[in-house]
Amino acid sequence: MSNPTDLRSRKRLATRQTISTAATKLFLERGFDHVTVDEIAAAADVGRMTVFNHFPRKEDMFFDRDEEIRSVLRAALLQRTPGVAPVETLRLLAHRLAEQQVPFLTFSADSQGFVETIEGSETLKARARALREELTQVVAHALAEGAGHDPAHADAQLAAHLLLATWTSALVQAHRTFRQKQHTGEAQAAFLAIIDRGSIGLQAAMAGTSYDA
Repeated sequence: MSNPTDLRSRKRLATRQTISTAATKLFLERGFDHVTVDEIAAAADVGRMTVFNHFPRKEDMFFDRDEEIRSVLRAALLQRTPGVAPVETLRLLAHRLAEQQVPFLTFSADSQGFVETIEGSETLKARARALREELTQVVAHALAEGAGHDPAHADAQLAAHLLLATWTSALVQAHRTFRQKQHTGEAQAAFLAIIDRGSIGLQAAMAGTSYDA
């Protein structure tokens, strides 16, 4: 017999995905700022309040993989292999995720549409900046937790900000490469090249701290 709680959870996830898919389609077709919540609700065949029950902000429907990204980064740091430094752990993670072609690290015509939609909306650009800062603090907390420090610890904050700056720079360059070359492999190579190069600098910056081993 099915567990009622599991059934409710599956239905909730299915509804959330339906809303997200409908919203993304409209955003990519018409631009984020030209789509209303009522139009998204109609496209997903749900009520307006159902949309807000799943996504408190309209921007959350666009950046709907935010929680997944947070979980992946946090898990990688807290479950890292003993003896492998946090910087190297995230470098290896970047390579693994790129190889798996996870949706948030795929460079394609679809992802280009995603980037162009962000570029066309001040609201989305502001939310992207806020998300980067939130992800920075997720990384800082995970680093500090692993080292037994307070999240406000200077070394944890420095490492987290440098890590997110590296990943952001790598993503920007990868999407730019795809726009120029229209080739997923070249874009992926550009992403990983910056991750690798940035990691060298990060390892030097963290030498002698709690985060170099």
